[in-house]
Amino acid sequence: MKHWFGLFLAAVLLVFPLQPANAQVHLHPDENGTEIVRSLESLRDLDYQSWQAVAYRSGPPGGPVTLRIVGYPGRVRLDHPTSLIVHSGRGTWELEDITTANPKLASDGRDAAAEFDLNPLLADLHQNRPLRLELPGVFVELPVPPFVVGEWRSLPSWRDAG
Repeated sequence: MKHWFGLFLAAVLLVFPLQPANAQVHLHPDENGTEIVRSLESLRDLDYQSWQAVAYRSGPPGGPVTLRIVGYPGRVRLDHPTSLIVHSGRGTWELEDITTANPKLASDGRDAAAEFDLNPLLADLHQNRPLRLELPGVFVELPVPPFVVGEWRSLPSWRDAG
């Protein structure tokens, strides 16, 4: 009986192979018609608080990539500028807070979002390794799984396949 189950399982996997986590990279126009490529993920810190991590690139491939961290409005207040510290293995990066360069975020009184220049990190990453984000005074560790790192690494050169 075990033999037949093994054959059945093998046949099912041939017909419906296991797929890696689907990339959640999307292309859409912003309000001005400029193409935005983004990766949107919901992550939980070690205190089990939910955060949105939105990495995006405006315009054609090769443009700068920005990481936006968004907390629940009313529960968190993010001070600016506060650099985002990224850890991976023995590597550490300090990403510049560029929130005030975005007019919409700069004028948003809820202060529940912050933006960071992701390019220095992307230039140094050569594998989709897990990352740990630290935002002093806000969260000590926000784990980022390898598939999300892969999405972020794909953004500078991502092109719409459709």
